[in-house]
Amino acid sequence: MAGHDERVVRELVGAHGQTYAEEAGIRLRDTPQPLYRLLVLAHLLSARIRGSVAVATARTLDEAGLGDPRRMAGANWQERVDALGRGGYRRYDERTATQLGDGAGLLIERWGGDLRRLRKEADGEVSELRRLLQEFPGVGPAGADIFLREAQRVWPEAAPYLDRKALQGARRLGLPEDAGRLVGLAGGTEPAVLAAALVRAAVDKETVRDALDRAG
Repeated sequence: MAGHDERVVRELVGAHGQTYAEEAGIRLRDTPQPLYRLLVLAHLLSARIRGSVAVATARTLDEAGLGDPRRMAGANWQERVDALGRGGYRRYDERTATQLGDGAGLLIERWGGDLRRLRKEADGEVSELRRLLQEFPGVGPAGADIFLREAQRVWPEAAPYLDRKALQGARRLGLPEDAGRLVGLAGGTEPAVLAAALVRAAVDKETVRDALDRAG
């Protein structure tokens, strides 16, 4: 059974292991701008909206020059609404435009526009990281989980971060719902890549079917 599980994980990661940050064109590094863009992406993905729309909108915001907290805070509300609309994020655009402006202001005021300072405040405690992230308007538990799933790539104290959504994907694939065992099955795969692949299985039945068919 372990051999089959390993094949499932290998095929899943091979075909569906792109992180959401990569899909959104974010070259994730432990520097202020990529981390801020990841926070915005996590905010967008946490709403009840198609992931592809959230990713496209994150790209559109960056193209509009809003990939920096100071530029986000300096933009007027209508500029943020318009950028969200161009990305297809229309259902929540007005509320999200307000939240993004307020969140950028909070980041600047409290952490100097640098999420690494938030990380330092958490002092290596993942539960505190998760709590602090939820202080941003519109970033609830789901948004904090999304951020940490991706940020574990550059914030290793968070790894392995496989949240409820990732474990839901494991369940759909018939895999063990245990982070340690899943990381073991994945061999040398980065936890962030494994997490993204599992989340894709959680939200898309075709991903599950494809991985299982490939594994045989």
